[in-house]
Amino acid sequence: MYQPKTTPEIPLPPDIDRRAEKTYNRLVSNITKSEAGGGKKADLFFKRLDKHFNRLFRTLYHLYGNRYDFYFHLEELLHTMAAIHAKRRLELRERDRKKEKHPDWFLSEKMIGGICYVDLYAGDLKKLRKKIPYFRELGLTYMHLMPFFKCPEKENDGGYAVSSYRDVRKDLGTMKDLEKLAGEFHENGINLVVDFINNHTSDEFIWAKKALEGDEEHMEHYYMFPDRTLPDQYDHTLRAIFPEVRHGNFSWREEIDRWVWTTFHNYQWDLNYRNPAVFNAMAEELLLLANRGVDVLRMDAVAFTWKKMGTDCENLPEAHFLLQALNAIASIVCPGLLLKSEAIVHPDEVNRYIDFDECQLSYNPLLMALSWESLATRETNLLSHSMKHRYQIDKKCAWVNYVRCHDDIGWTFSDEDAAELGINGNDHRNFLNQFYSGKFPGSFSRGVPFQHNPANDDMRICGSAASLTGLEKGMNENDQNEIDLSIKRIQMLYGVAYSIGGIPLLYLGDEWAVLNDYSYKDDPGKNHDSRWVHRPDLRKGLKSNLVHNESADNLVQFFKRMAQIRASNPVFGGSVTRFPNQVDPHLFTFIRGTGTNKLLVIANFSEHRRSINNGWIADQLQSVKYHDLLTGNVRQADEHLEIEPYSILWLKGV
Repeated sequence: MYQPKTTPEIPLPPDIDRRAEKTYNRLVSNITKSEAGGGKKADLFFKRLDKHFNRLFRTLYHLYGNRYDFYFHLEELLHTMAAIHAKRRLELRERDRKKEKHPDWFLSEKMIGGICYVDLYAGDLKKLRKKIPYFRELGLTYMHLMPFFKCPEKENDGGYAVSSYRDVRKDLGTMKDLEKLAGEFHENGINLVVDFINNHTSDEFIWAKKALEGDEEHMEHYYMFPDRTLPDQYDHTLRAIFPEVRHGNFSWREEIDRWVWTTFHNYQWDLNYRNPAVFNAMAEELLLLANRGVDVLRMDAVAFTWKKMGTDCENLPEAHFLLQALNAIASIVCPGLLLKSEAIVHPDEVNRYIDFDECQLSYNPLLMALSWESLATRETNLLSHSMKHRYQIDKKCAWVNYVRCHDDIGWTFSDEDAAELGINGNDHRNFLNQFYSGKFPGSFSRGVPFQHNPANDDMRICGSAASLTGLEKGMNENDQNEIDLSIKRIQMLYGVAYSIGGIPLLYLGDEWAVLNDYSYKDDPGKNHDSRWVHRPDLRKGLKSNLVHNESADNLVQFFKRMAQIRASNPVFGGSVTRFPNQVDPHLFTFIRGTGTNKLLVIANFSEHRRSINNGWIADQLQSVKYHDLLTGNVRQADEHLEIEPYSILWLKGV
């Protein structure tokens, strides 16, 4: 049985509320109204500070309460918050006000997400503004731009090795360009989503540069060791994230004769959050981004942020306290800002990051992984079983449901869930890896392995939605039936994501059925990372040689139609979803809404026609007549319903 880690290193004392009150009274008097912006602006800051200080104090006490300098760093933090609040522009403060008034704004049926690389999709930030009309055609109201910050020119993990949060990569533009883009997004009803890589910086970040010069204050911003004694002890319980790149989690730097903690790549230095100065500095960077017009921050690699000897240094209680403290800070300075967790870990742990006072949004890696699992097995047993007891979260929060993204596919389902169905988790993952790398007999997929670990034979899968669903195979073999099935598979997978509850996320290019791009193998800066196979250059749009034009036109229209239907039907809003029992193991079904205002979704994960009892449908919808929102077809409950291969039905009572 999986056991989450729940015991904090520093428990709260019985008189924590009294301590918080005394601290608040002492520190707030040291912040002047002019420091917080003066007038009504300052009044608003102090009102929010009074409301949220207790939970901020509690979370920070869990992290730093036993340090002699705890109160010094807390006071510094409050002054930073006041100063940044004072600089928050009027239009952003107005957005804050509206979102505070409607705290469930992101649960709207009109929320539809998109994600892209700025350079690979448009060229730079200025040119991306020209794409806004197309984003509106797709119904996008949530636009995630992959990392565009200053980073090392050669290896930079696709931008996830940040050298400065205050500078944009020179080839992409400037911070002024970002602010202008954010403004135009807002004018067109689009929320700007940006990555905040809070676990590490690049080794070219100003703090790292100073550390390499021997500056002791900045050396303490990271985990550094003079010999292998402690790293070897830590490594004993740590897993290898990129086993194809190197073994262990530490890298030697000759400039300072130190081993540096590097969970991911040797140029990505893990931040030492045991040092409150690091927390304050990162909180400042977060708030400055919010003042640029960012609406949502994707909190990268949240599971790894706290280190403790003798553990795997993942999902520790303090990792949650860090997020909760940042949430409280945002609630005071920029309450329109949301945090989204990125935790590709055990499903029990994923759900623990989701809370209105922690991360209001979260990627849904379980739905993603099990959708692909069901596509390979043609059975939905594990998907349905897992969703029934893992999908529901706090009603004030939302999943971000995706089919593909910039990253690999990891099979992060629960072994406990699998065992309940008689499935061996490790064996099943091996099958899925074989299937999606095209090695399993009869596989339609043309995926690429990622980070194979020979020690345990673990690996993940890369590839575009089109290549993973069979389009590449169909085109190579001139098989029109396989091509048609691939498009239906894409439609079905996204039809689930757009309707299941939460924010659907379109990896831009999937609506064009973009194929794998193998040109990364010829690039010395990318050929070691197979994730680049599904990060193609899309600047040519539908004229790209990776686009199957005969499929793309119809697929784009399908995505536009889904967006229009979703945005005009409140039943798609909210995050409550129910998974009724039904007997066909090839169908995935769920219900949105309540009473007579319900939506029943039925997805056929097999290449064979399936039938379903119309009486069961009538019972679920509480209606003897219903219509499919996607096709407009109206049916009576006494008619026999057949579900075509890989089709998706959005049924609503009439």
